[in-house]
Amino acid sequence: EMCGNGARCVARLAHEIGASAASMSIETVAGILRAETRGDSVRLFLTEPGDWRMERVLKIKEQSLLYGFVNSGVPHAVVEIKDLDTCDVQSLGSQIRHHPDFAPAGTNANFISITGASSIRIRTYERGVEAETLACGTGIVASALVAARNGKVRPPVLVHAASGDVLAVDFKLLKDGATDVTLLGPAVHVFRGTVEH
Repeated sequence: EMCGNGARCVARLAHEIGASAASMSIETVAGILRAETRGDSVRLFLTEPGDWRMERVLKIKEQSLLYGFVNSGVPHAVVEIKDLDTCDVQSLGSQIRHHPDFAPAGTNANFISITGASSIRIRTYERGVEAETLACGTGIVASALVAARNGKVRPPVLVHAASGDVLAVDFKLLKDGATDVTLLGPAVHVFRGTVEH
């Protein structure tokens, strides 16, 4: 899997240990990503988003959910929710993740609320983890893209994650998608260790 948060951390560490200049390229399963380190922040230049599915309806038990979908390096479904705080991300996210419409690979599930002309809040259920996570870089990107394609926000979009971090997603909207997608967010040290072998 491609991990947007992981790529930012790799970029910062590579620069700090002298393995790379502040601007670098990182090879991922989703393709080559360019990254630029700026102190505690890193800007990622992402691969072109694809496999768009806009304004689709997903049947889950008795309810019909309106969603958008895009692959921003990994697949993401995005659902706008009125009350993000009371949303049952675990249950609803799991049902979306395993829904036949996304078989066989499944999808990540993002729940968003619009908080301004260029800002959203997000909660994400990540496949593989099979639970809500505090911040998903590719989900943050996908959610900003879908919200913008729906005419709800304009880039650059500030995305407030459950972790408390605020990340900036910038891009150029096209008639049928988006291009020049970047993700700017923090990459900070949480510990140092030594591996003995």
